[in-house]
Amino acid sequence: MKSKASAVKIGDLALPRTSALALALSLACAALGAQAATVDTSSWVSTKTEAFLPRVQTHDTTGAAVTADKVAVDMAQGELKSITVSLQLRNQDKLESFLKALHTPGNASYHKFLTPEQFAAQYSPTQAQVDAVVAHLTKAGFKNISVSSNRTLISADGTAATVAQAFNTSLKRFTHEGRSVFANDKPAQVPAELGSIVGSVLGLQNAAIHHVLHSGVHATAKTITQAAAGTETSHTPVQYPAIYGDVTTPAASTAVVGTISEGDMTYTLNDFATFLANNPSLPKLTPTVVYVGTESSDESGEVEWALDSQVIYGASGGVKQLIFYTASSMEDAPLTAAYNAAVTANVASVVNVSLGECEAAAKSSGSQAADDAVFKQAVAQGITFSVAAGDAGPYNCDTDSAGNPGVARTTTQKKTYDVSEPASSPYVVAVGGTALFTTSAGAYNGQAVWNEGTASTGDGTAVRIWSTGGGFSGNEAAPAWQTSSIVGTGHTTRGLPDIVFDAASASGTYIYITASNNGGTAAGVVGGTSMAAPMFAGFWARLESAHGNNLGFPNSALYAAIPSNPSLVFPVTSATVDGDAVNYTGWSTTYPGMKAAASGWSAATGFGSLNVDKLNAYITANPSVFPAK
Repeated sequence: MKSKASAVKIGDLALPRTSALALALSLACAALGAQAATVDTSSWVSTKTEAFLPRVQTHDTTGAAVTADKVAVDMAQGELKSITVSLQLRNQDKLESFLKALHTPGNASYHKFLTPEQFAAQYSPTQAQVDAVVAHLTKAGFKNISVSSNRTLISADGTAATVAQAFNTSLKRFTHEGRSVFANDKPAQVPAELGSIVGSVLGLQNAAIHHVLHSGVHATAKTITQAAAGTETSHTPVQYPAIYGDVTTPAASTAVVGTISEGDMTYTLNDFATFLANNPSLPKLTPTVVYVGTESSDESGEVEWALDSQVIYGASGGVKQLIFYTASSMEDAPLTAAYNAAVTANVASVVNVSLGECEAAAKSSGSQAADDAVFKQAVAQGITFSVAAGDAGPYNCDTDSAGNPGVARTTTQKKTYDVSEPASSPYVVAVGGTALFTTSAGAYNGQAVWNEGTASTGDGTAVRIWSTGGGFSGNEAAPAWQTSSIVGTGHTTRGLPDIVFDAASASGTYIYITASNNGGTAAGVVGGTSMAAPMFAGFWARLESAHGNNLGFPNSALYAAIPSNPSLVFPVTSATVDGDAVNYTGWSTTYPGMKAAASGWSAATGFGSLNVDKLNAYITANPSVFPAK
């Protein structure tokens, strides 16, 4: 039987209840009234939301490849459509200077994290700016307008007609990868006086959505033995601390960890309770579920949320609290709102994100810019986001008929090399994957790049890659801590991953997963960078807890410390696993240095995996690099 446990709702972007019919009639009347007056848009300016429709590659009725603008039809003008407007932060140069000072030893601002109220006062849009945007939305006919507590996100309910009236773009429908979807045909525009206020408009497309990043469920463990490396076999979440050098670092008993999820969490909570019942050494805990916006009944992400929560808790040894920030769908706007909810709550010191989408799509929709604004506030407040780097190698934009990334194009097809967003943000820790090898006694014995090769897609028309995400962003500038001496000369954009942990299906983790057909629970083995990211989140929570929950975003310190202290990580020593290296051919051509690194950083392995006890000792011995309260 399904039951809700510890579920709460928050005020950010929560909309009043209005019947669909009443809302549709109200919006239709408002749109008709707005259209009665001709609006001169000749001086309007474009936002960071680009024309999405022309960039989507799809097929016409004959099966021929075309761009979506060749086959799309107008959305019905009265069709209901919700949008979220992301506002630009103020004083952005000052903010960037502060974020650098925040992580510069000796600076007066070093590790002086802000509260949400302090951040809003200095960097959020002003109330007058918010009021101007709200007035524009109201004039266009939008209803149920709601503003986030940090004044950066404004949500509203409208129709296709009100979208056209407010943003000078039309929504069009088409079939893509077996789904009925929509997208905007022109860039979203706003009046010139709002141009410096509005950043992007989310909700104008759903052709590209986020995907969970686990590599599937196996009923039993696989075991692969390689003479030079040892055995690649599955483990339970509670075994990973000892494997990664955590013998003396205490459990994360004072840390609060958040994780982003979506849909109905009932089964996930049941699975977590089963996990605790089967691991009596861990402290008992009932996670909290925070529904951000509308609560969804979707249960398709059950495996992902079970994986995230059980790996976080096992790696951490137990946290003070575990919070699911739960979005209403896997589309851009609800997920950005969920990230923002975790940041404005300012309770969790670490937040896990086991999701991603094609970075080029995120830039075009405007969600990349919106997400970066959220993550900047997280860094300013001392919150670390741990984000999965992807499971599709460099093929995050090449999808199969179900929309899943990782299609390996043939030699006659255009290859698109791309990284995963939000892992590509300079304001998060990007976590990639390896194949982990252990001794017969279960001790660490080396690791290789996670690269399992290809498998047929469900419809048999293509093959897809299962391997760690990595490479260089097409949009995000290289942060100051990624110097050319570390990532290589000639790279001016953000490289990822930063850190890697186990992700291979053979060396994956046993988790408890509800069998929804009979309400029972069984153990299954799951891999993917969706396992690696929560593993980092759990380990980093241990380190936060051991040092007064004052470490904050670690990348600047890690990139400064690891090159001269290589024992802080377990390196990745092989670029192949299971005899398959073919997938990295395209990587090495597109991204020089895309190889495993026995020492140092590479765009497939990051620096390697943290050695938890040695990093804990280093933090204690170097308070000027990692100050504690």
